[in-house]
Amino acid sequence: MDFVWQKPVIVFYKERHKELEREPFAVVKARKLVVSRVSKEGAKFRGSIEDFFPLMGDVDYISSQQGMSDRYVLCWFEDEEDDFKKAWRRLTGVTFSDGFTFTTDEKVKRTYNGDFKAEQGKLR
Repeated sequence: MDFVWQKPVIVFYKERHKELEREPFAVVKARKLVVSRVSKEGAKFRGSIEDFFPLMGDVDYISSQQGMSDRYVLCWFEDEEDDFKKAWRRLTGVTFSDGFTFTTDEKVKRTYNGDFKAEQGKLR
């Protein structure tokens, strides 16, 4: 089953178990976020973030050797839900094993794409 969100604003946190991160690592605006449940052992979700650009933070870090070994928490809101408490969506244990790819337009603006795996999620 695929879950799809159009034009989400996604907040990235570095996953830290001893001390919770309170400040976002990065914030991006995407054209589309797709998340699928998988039945294989290991990651329970896989997905992709399509055509996104950073609003805040250094998303290029995620494509670095250190960044690809880190785990992240991704958060966003469900636009169709009126109650903010019910609208909050989250994925934890997110890894980007291949980092991000990007294209550059004539104004040198980068548009990124990336695939990920996640261990846990709240999608409804």
